[in-house]
Amino acid sequence: MDKVPQTLMGSAMASKIRSAIDFYDRHPISAQIILAKLEATRGTLEGLQPDDLFPHDQDHYGGLAANDALAKAARIGIGSKVVDLCAGLGGPARYLAHRFGAIVTGIELTPARVAGAAELSRRVGLNGQVRMIEGNVMDLPLADASQDAVISQEALLHVPDIARAFAEAHRVLRPGGRIAFTNWVVHRPLPEGQRQLLWDGMAAATLIGIEAHAGLLRAAGFEIEAVEDETPAWGTILGERLRMYEKLRGEAEAAGTPSGHDDFYRSYVLFVDLVQRKEMGGARFTAVKQ
Repeated sequence: MDKVPQTLMGSAMASKIRSAIDFYDRHPISAQIILAKLEATRGTLEGLQPDDLFPHDQDHYGGLAANDALAKAARIGIGSKVVDLCAGLGGPARYLAHRFGAIVTGIELTPARVAGAAELSRRVGLNGQVRMIEGNVMDLPLADASQDAVISQEALLHVPDIARAFAEAHRVLRPGGRIAFTNWVVHRPLPEGQRQLLWDGMAAATLIGIEAHAGLLRAAGFEIEAVEDETPAWGTILGERLRMYEKLRGEAEAAGTPSGHDDFYRSYVLFVDLVQRKEMGGARFTAVKQ
C-alpha cells in the first residue's frame, strides 16, 4: 500500500478515536454525578464502601450478574491479574477486585473517565487493587504474557480495529489465559443510514456479527470456548432503560433544562428497536490462549 492510503487510514482512525472520547466526555454518568447522588442520599461521602457504588457505577447491561458471568467465564479469583478493556469509570474493575480479590488494570482512552475511576476507587479503598491507565486497547501498555484474564463489557464497538485489540489481548495474556467479553453484534447487514446514526449518536465504530467476532478471535490465536447470544435478555433490559431515559428526558424538558444530546437519543431509540427486533443484539464470548 502506498503512503497516501496509509495516511488517510491513519486520519480516519484518529477521527474515530476522537469521536469515542467526545462521546464519553458528554456521557450522562460521571464520577461527579455518582458522588453527588451518594452525598445527597447518605449526607456524607465519608466511609464509602465498594457496595455503596455498585448501584451507580455499573453502566452495562445486566449489572452485577453480568460481572459474575464474565468472572466465571474468565476464571477470575483471588490474585488474578485482569485487564479491563475500555474500562470507563471502573465499575466492573472495582467489583472484580472487591468480590473476587482480583488485581485489575483498567485501560481507558478518555482522560476524564480515567481520573473519575481513580477517584472512585480511592474513595472506597480499592486503589491498591484497581489501577486505571489512560491508554489505547489497540496498543496496550502492558508486558507480554503478564495477565491471567482480559475482560470487556459493551465497549469494543467503539474500537476502530477490533482485530488489533484481540491481538493485543492475546499478547498480554499468559498461556492458558482467557478473554471474556460482551459486545454489540449485528444479526443482519445494516443500511448505511442506520450505521451512520449509530455512529453519530453513540460512536459505534465497528458493528459486526457473531461469526465475524469469532473469526477475529481465532485469527489472533485464540481457541473459542463459548459464545452466548444475549440478544433476548438485552431486548428486555434495553426497553426498561429506554423508558427510564425518556422519563428523565421529559422531566428535563418540562423544567427547561438540557435534556441530553439529540443524536444520542435518536440513535439509542434505533438501537433498542433493532435489538428488540433481533436485527442487532449482544453476545458473550469466551476464548483461551493456548
